[in-house]
Amino acid sequence: MTDQFDLTEDQRAIQDMAQKFTADAITPFAAEWDEKHIFPRETIQAAAALGFGGIYVSEESGGIGLGRLEAALIMEAMAYGCPSTSAFISIHNMAAWMIDRFGSAELKASYLPDLIACERIASYCLTEPGSGSDAAALKTRAVLDGDHYVVSGSKAFISGGGENEVYVVMVRTGADGPKGISCLVIDKDMPGVSFGAQEKKLGWHSQPTAQVNFDGVRVPVGNRLGAEGEGFRIAMMGLDGGRLNIGACSLGGAQRSLDEAIRYTKERKQFGQAIADFQTVQFTLADMETELQAARMLLYVAAAKVTANAPDKTHFAAMAKRFATDTGSAVVDRALQLHGGYGYLQDYPIERFWRDLRVHRILEGTNEIMRLITSRELLRQ
Repeated sequence: MTDQFDLTEDQRAIQDMAQKFTADAITPFAAEWDEKHIFPRETIQAAAALGFGGIYVSEESGGIGLGRLEAALIMEAMAYGCPSTSAFISIHNMAAWMIDRFGSAELKASYLPDLIACERIASYCLTEPGSGSDAAALKTRAVLDGDHYVVSGSKAFISGGGENEVYVVMVRTGADGPKGISCLVIDKDMPGVSFGAQEKKLGWHSQPTAQVNFDGVRVPVGNRLGAEGEGFRIAMMGLDGGRLNIGACSLGGAQRSLDEAIRYTKERKQFGQAIADFQTVQFTLADMETELQAARMLLYVAAAKVTANAPDKTHFAAMAKRFATDTGSAVVDRALQLHGGYGYLQDYPIERFWRDLRVHRILEGTNEIMRLITSRELLRQ
């Protein structure tokens, strides 16, 4: 009976591989990456050597062709060591999948081998300085000129901005609104591409984030994904998977925080006994575990729906993203509280997870927008 709610042997093997990689290559170094703002490109390439640069890129294109649940397991495992690095790899995977799914044969041949190996890394560019939640109001414009588009505008808060070599960019080719948006693949070294200063962020210190500017950039028409006017639909399909992954990153970070809290409360003594012996601490741990398991189950179901292309996939991806990221924040906050004053110190990993998980409630669609998607679905029935 439990089989349908359990992971398969293959899924467990993938999870195990990702957990071992994380324990060896991420967890021991994550505090230093955070403190010194190090972008661990070699580690990302090592993850790509396991196939994690093209998790749901098709096998024909050189990826490992897994489903969204397998991807979530990998992201969750890597976030146990560093949510910032795991989320960065997730965004790269979203962009690579978009190229595989919607690019021409020539475009795929030109980009995917390097992307899958993370020799080149890709960014997803939707948000602008003036359009965040109202993404369909974007203003970056692409005007057709012969066999090129001339692109002008700016994208804000871009993970990998200034470091990554490839930018999957939503641009306006037509009228206002979602139907006037197309999707172009733009290279870092195309003339007219420039970058703002690196943003100073609360968390996510292991990855670069900057504004990306386009000043009359000439992009071949062959670099368009899908047909003209299909960009917004493609961007939203990418986000279904991205939302699952960012939710999975919250699960991984929260699981680490819970494990750290269990270890700490068993060792720390007050009033002559371990603080884990106090019922108030036991109840807090029990609530953290219950909420985390509930979020994990919803996320895994949503991932299975996205893989199966179920009609309610976007609805479930939105609910899972909202619930997993809110739960992740709540769990790490209580883990910090259980550590007392020590939880606030950089000597312990909890404060880093507290900072890193906070942004998950904002990006890939704010949790308020997730509620909007969910309520629209309910009221449309």
